[in-house]
Amino acid sequence: MDELKLREIWKKEEEAAHIHGWDFSHINGRYEEENDLPWDYEKIIKSYLKDSFNLLDYDTGGGEFLLSLGHPCNNTSATEGYKPNVQICQERLLPLGIQFKECSDPANIPFEDQSFDIIINRHGDFNVQETYRLLKNKGMFITEQVGGDNDRDLVEMVLPGTQPPFPHMNLKEQKKIFEEAGFRTICAKEAYRPILFYDVGAFVWFARIIQWEFPGFSVECCFEKLVEMQKILEKNGEIQGTIHRYLIVAEKQLSDSRSQQERKL
Repeated sequence: MDELKLREIWKKEEEAAHIHGWDFSHINGRYEEENDLPWDYEKIIKSYLKDSFNLLDYDTGGGEFLLSLGHPCNNTSATEGYKPNVQICQERLLPLGIQFKECSDPANIPFEDQSFDIIINRHGDFNVQETYRLLKNKGMFITEQVGGDNDRDLVEMVLPGTQPPFPHMNLKEQKKIFEEAGFRTICAKEAYRPILFYDVGAFVWFARIIQWEFPGFSVECCFEKLVEMQKILEKNGEIQGTIHRYLIVAEKQLSDSRSQQERKL
């Protein structure tokens, strides 16, 4: 093991850790995750989506997944708050006739009450009360989220003792929040699955991108830990961690008082 050479390689990966949209193609073939989730997020959305429905994708990233749905553009809206992605969306979505608005506050989304039949959100932030406001009666919120236990074993390898950034992001607690806000749960699933890295440089790039999970990570401060990771890789052929995902499909329900109020709008 040539540690000087490894340091040089890993530093280059650290310097290259920038993305546009949510594009992990830099490490394609060098890592794997989400290959065996017990649900298909896209198929679930399409099972509820009709061409006539008004659809909102909150925190759309660069709009890549939204466009893959092929929903009529005149019935499609999207928001994004991360500045580099905002520009991508403006250039990619607006010319298609998709109504795109910049938004970084999930509690203050710039659309009118009861605007949407379906709101989707994959790995983005959300506010349950604001989602309720934006949906029509019987409207659906479909979300796949990264759970609070995500990558914790990998974090412990390089930054032991780091506190999880989102400890309440789990199916049990979030399902309760939805139901207390006036939603009926249609589907609720949770999964823990492996994430595999086939070279440590790919992990370095990944950890620098996912800064909220790996706060303060750098090749310099974690070099000895990375060397230990390299030893595991050479022994096992891979570095394995664990991802945490959960899925909620929830339908907006009106209480009697809310029903009367919304009939007046």
